[in-house]
Amino acid sequence: QGRLVEFGGGLVQAGGSLRLTCRASGRISTYDSVGWSRQAPGKSREVVASIRYNDAPTYAAAVEGRFTISKDTTDNSVSLQMNSLKEEDSGLYICSVRESWGQGTQVTVSS
Repeated sequence: QGRLVEFGGGLVQAGGSLRLTCRASGRISTYDSVGWSRQAPGKSREVVASIRYNDAPTYAAAVEGRFTISKDTTDNSVSLQMNSLKEEDSGLYICSVRESWGQGTQVTVSS
C-alpha cells in the first residue's frame, strides 16, 4: 500500500489531449498491477486502462487507440496519456496500484 496522488486533470476542448500522472509514496515494481478507472455522473465506474503485472496494457473499447497507460518504476508513477478526447471521456479519473486507490483527478471535456 501507499498514498497515491493524481495530477493533470482539468478542462480541455474536444479533440485535445491531457496527460494524467499518478505518483505513489511507496515503490512500484515491474510486477505491480496498475490501472486507471473513471466515473461519470449516472454511470458506473469503469476500468479504462490497466497493466496486470508486467503484461501488455489492456484498454476499454471506448478508449483503445486514444489512451496509453504507462508505468515508471524509477519515479514510482503511473501515467495515462489521453488523446483525441471526447465529451463522453469526462469524469473522475482514479489511479490504482496493486490494491490501493487514489482520490482521483477531474477531467472535463467540452465541445
